[in-house]
Amino acid sequence: MSTVAPPRPAAAPPPSSPARPSAVRRLGGFLLRQWRRLTAMRTAIVLLFLLALAAIPGSLLPQRSLSQANVQQYFADHPTLAPVLDDLFLFDVFSSPWFAAVYLLLFVSLIGCVLPRALEHARALRTPPPPAPRRLTRLPDSARLDTTLPAGAALDAVEEELRVRRYRVVRRERGGVAELSAEKGLLKETGNLVFHLALVALLLGLAGGKLWGYEGSILVTEGDRFCNSFQQYDTYSAGALVDSGDLSPVCVGLEDFRAEYEENLTAASFTADITYGAPGEEGSPEVIGVNDPLRVDGDRVYVTGHGFSPRFTVTLPDGRTFADVSAPFLPVEQSTMSSEGALKLPDLGAGSDDQLALQGFFAPTGLVQDDILTSIDPRPLAPQVAVVAFQGYLGLDSGLPQSVYSLDQSQIERGRLTEVARGNLSVGESLDLPDGTTVTFDGYSEFAALQFSHDPGQVWVLGAAIAVLAGLLGMLLLRRERVFARADTDPATGGTVLDVGALTRGSGDGAPRFAALTDDLRAVLASRDPARADRAPSGSASSTGGTSA
Repeated sequence: MSTVAPPRPAAAPPPSSPARPSAVRRLGGFLLRQWRRLTAMRTAIVLLFLLALAAIPGSLLPQRSLSQANVQQYFADHPTLAPVLDDLFLFDVFSSPWFAAVYLLLFVSLIGCVLPRALEHARALRTPPPPAPRRLTRLPDSARLDTTLPAGAALDAVEEELRVRRYRVVRRERGGVAELSAEKGLLKETGNLVFHLALVALLLGLAGGKLWGYEGSILVTEGDRFCNSFQQYDTYSAGALVDSGDLSPVCVGLEDFRAEYEENLTAASFTADITYGAPGEEGSPEVIGVNDPLRVDGDRVYVTGHGFSPRFTVTLPDGRTFADVSAPFLPVEQSTMSSEGALKLPDLGAGSDDQLALQGFFAPTGLVQDDILTSIDPRPLAPQVAVVAFQGYLGLDSGLPQSVYSLDQSQIERGRLTEVARGNLSVGESLDLPDGTTVTFDGYSEFAALQFSHDPGQVWVLGAAIAVLAGLLGMLLLRRERVFARADTDPATGGTVLDVGALTRGSGDGAPRFAALTDDLRAVLASRDPARADRAPSGSASSTGGTSA
């Protein structure tokens, strides 16, 4: 007889280990924590400080977008330090990657911080005031008023007084006891949100002005005219989204320039008579100054400086004459307007490769001491010019860029330009060169340094700045206040006991305002109580301090 073995008991499952969070969950938690840190108001303040700190090098060091010549001069003066600063983008601060990173992080932080608060504030505007605390005497300001009016009539008086003071009022009844809740000052949080949203709009306006804006600078001599084309400007910078076809078709001509000085020879005003209009038109007259630019179709033309352009007549040995040739001389000393410059004449020789250049020093009111010309007055009372004449090869067709306001020193060092004569000239005097060429100083014309600017974000920035100021005033001047009242029957007298309490949030002491409210309530309750209208109110009031509910 065979037997069947009993079945083996099933093996017990191993004890389950706690589920470990997946890598995706850990990554999501990490990103959520970083997002909360980034959108915290503390982070926004730190980023705003970093943005201001990052802008400091842009104001201390020359920027390529403003003056390429100043950057080149800085490289010449600091050959060791300048390349290091250039590797850190300190000559292009406002277009550098690290400045853009701080800028974008500030945008994200502000938007991520303000938008949830704005949604929460929108819900708060629709939410009625909270119920009154159970013990009003624990509020920072509280008082107890006695009256013979019914509880409903007493609360009616309180409600009327609070509505006159622009409170939102809600009546409730809990446990058979009538109570009242009121609040005002929600506009304080509105001002806070307006301030931060306007700050975001301000940053957007500045960014838009940089992306779609442009500006160019040019020296214009009296009688000359320029059109708004990047090819004509001495220095030109434009946003990343600006195309050459986006420039406004405006031409500006300088008819006359006037500089006025105080008795101590400091500049009082610079004014320029100009004409402006579309290309091919005669133009409309206008007078502009340093703080009074020309505004047309969103563009602005500023006067940023002035100087002098000496005029010369060059007579060649064969009798040919080139009259009224000139070039702007840049001021090297603003107090006396002494200026330096160069006049390049590459096409004077007939059948010869020799070219002529004049390097000079102009003094509006000249004084010669030991054959050295200096200027003693910024006004052109006795104009003189010190001239050094060079002949040879100027290198204008070499393909290498060179300044129009100075000679290429490398040509002089290589002997391609040779000094042939020098002298100090007053108006009408001449300098004779060895080959028979005569250079005559005819006088001067004044030039104005004009800047043409287009900033489409200017109006946006102005509106955002006004909104920032309005929001800041709302934050500083308004207070968040809540008032609660509860009316119950006094079993001892059969009258009504009115408990009133107030809570003020933010800066400011609410005790004086609460005392004024209770005084007005006593007067109103007394006036509505015929039994006590003819005598002073006998209700007791007490102000107590405690923790906020």
